[in-house]
Amino acid sequence: MPVAENFVSDLALSVTRQINASPVTVQRGITEPEPLTQWFAPKPVEITETEVDLAPSGIFNIVMKVPEHGEMRGPSGCVLLAESDKRFVWAAALGPTFVPNPPHTNPDDFYLTVELRHEARDGGCFHTTHALHGTAQTVAAHKKMGFRDGWGTTTGQLAQPSRKIWGKNKKACQIAFQSF
Repeated sequence: MPVAENFVSDLALSVTRQINASPVTVQRGITEPEPLTQWFAPKPVEITETEVDLAPSGIFNIVMKVPEHGEMRGPSGCVLLAESDKRFVWAAALGPTFVPNPPHTNPDDFYLTVELRHEARDGGCFHTTHALHGTAQTVAAHKKMGFRDGWGTTTGQLAQPSRKIWGKNKKACQIAFQSF
């Protein structure tokens, strides 16, 4: 059962794409540092640091360099679940070892839980990103920030660096944009 099914659907935003690679390969692109730095933020944003420990309670940390804004360095998130060929779930409200992160001081910041789910389909992988929010206000804020464009773009970028992993002759990403 997807994590998102356990939450009120009004608090979840989702993007789905068909990627021409196996779920195991897509999971590697999501959890290994080199490909993660290349796809996780929409260009021209750069990922300058990553740290991922796939054990439950492990660290999930991304540092971004945003043009005209500088470095974005928040508290590290917490890995909740990593299934090698199915999904990866992390929470921003928790730090490593399930220790709660301090409240945000910027009213535009919010915590979320992210589930990246992959299902073998049509010779590739049906990949869905679920962003789970605590309030309707944070859902609205994430939509206003451009959730669909941002996560849609990054999901497309996921296929690019991972060509090294799954072969040069595969299509990068067959767009099958859906909203749940």
